[in-house]
Amino acid sequence: MTIVPDDARQGASHLYRTMRDFVLSVDDTLPGKFEITKEGIVLDMMSPSGRHELTALRLRKRLEKVMPEEFAAHTGEPNVENEPEGIMRRPDLMVIAEADMDIDGSFDPRTLLAAVEVVSRSNPDNDWVGKVRDYALIGVPVYAIFDPRTGTGAVLTDIHSTPDGPRYATRKDFVYGEDVTIADWAISTQDLPRYESGSGKGR
Repeated sequence: MTIVPDDARQGASHLYRTMRDFVLSVDDTLPGKFEITKEGIVLDMMSPSGRHELTALRLRKRLEKVMPEEFAAHTGEPNVENEPEGIMRRPDLMVIAEADMDIDGSFDPRTLLAAVEVVSRSNPDNDWVGKVRDYALIGVPVYAIFDPRTGTGAVLTDIHSTPDGPRYATRKDFVYGEDVTIADWAISTQDLPRYESGSGKGR
């Protein structure tokens, strides 16, 4: 039997809602971090390491020091969600206006000024590949990646249409120690922690 496009969309929406219900039901009961991507549910089993969390903390403080008071560099819940695309992510840090946080449920990704991720040691492709694809698909205008494994990162901007869907057109790489611009604000990357080589532990 041939499935017509409307049925396909309804089936995809039902599958997404099933995955979403599962993720929300186990989020506080099972270890790790669950997210829904274009490829299904992703689970990062490792608990965030101190260096991962310290990186996010220093980036939050540096951004909030230079941003106007009506904006926040937010860490934590809720998720960022686009049901039509079947994507639910939780960035390590979200640059967003406080007014856009005053909602019930997940954040609309189009209200974010930027998403920031600190690369996980246990699953770096999730940050460097999956989220590069997904954040462009759901309309996050700026995606900044900080990689404590290598002391490098990148800022991706300028979403444009491609045959495979929306993608970031511009990528600016940086090394720790340089200033980096996220949305409208430049911050230092001095003194950001690095993962210990060879330890293999932690995000």
